[in-house]
Amino acid sequence: LAAQLSLSLAECPGTGSAQAGRAAACQGCPNQGLCAAGKAGPDPAEVAELRARLRAVRHTVLVLSGKGGVGKSTFSALLAHGLAADESKQVALLDIDICGPSIPKMMGLEGEQVHQSGSGWSPVYVEENLGVMSVGFLLSSPDDAVIWRGPKKNGLIKQFLRDVDWGEVDYLIVDTPPGTSDEHLSIVQYLSATHVDGAIIVTTPQEVSLQDVRKEINFCRKVKLPIIGVVENMSGFVCPKCKNESQIFPPTTGGAEKMCQNLNVSLLGKVPLDPQIGKSCDSGQSFLAEAPESPATLSYRNIIQRIQEYCEQQRFQEEKIM
Repeated sequence: LAAQLSLSLAECPGTGSAQAGRAAACQGCPNQGLCAAGKAGPDPAEVAELRARLRAVRHTVLVLSGKGGVGKSTFSALLAHGLAADESKQVALLDIDICGPSIPKMMGLEGEQVHQSGSGWSPVYVEENLGVMSVGFLLSSPDDAVIWRGPKKNGLIKQFLRDVDWGEVDYLIVDTPPGTSDEHLSIVQYLSATHVDGAIIVTTPQEVSLQDVRKEINFCRKVKLPIIGVVENMSGFVCPKCKNESQIFPPTTGGAEKMCQNLNVSLLGKVPLDPQIGKSCDSGQSFLAEAPESPATLSYRNIIQRIQEYCEQQRFQEEKIM
């Protein structure tokens, strides 16, 4: 049984394959009948709607993590803040962590609600050039639990992409839940209708985190999602007084740097621990603005610059082909 399960997880042919529902890996899958009948793939009408809505989005970046607690949502929030620091850029942050929507609090938007107009749902704005959408805006209380099965979560993700009036956007940042499950498959499938620059994977230095990140990298490669690079978060602690660095989470197997070398993935940078990051997130403020000289801020700015360079290079290559 374990061998059969391993095979089905590792070798799913995908809904768009000619072998969908017919391959050996499909045996025992609850969606086998749908795939074999060609009904499990994206609806052409929905694809057209998504393409039309997202046509004005210049760059789309997914933020992933193999496990929870590594600072993925914090990174997403600070990436959005960092990109929006350039007032000529329009930035959107989409939170698809349906069961754990922390982005509203981190962005200082708790208690805000979504408004609807003739052109669709309107994002909630932090600044004129930084809009946010999250299921957190649809809850009556931040303490409400979202107890949904996969199909309902997937439906909301599709609604966020199709019905939100994003407008002209330079960067759409998508904060995802931990792991490689329904939400990840859905967002990759829906965004296949348009352009995706790639994924940023957030980890911490210890092996227990890197083990799950390797699965995330494998997931990206299987679904043909480009990997922009890996960010090692909580990478040491720099004392604000003596400036010495301590390893709070020792990289017992070489940390993200060694993993990236082994898997041929770019290491975008290492972000050291800073207690002010947690305080800024709790108060809904931008750490980058509150602590501009922190080693963590300098690391974030270098990482953000590398992401921008990657996205612009991708765009240049596409336009060259066209």
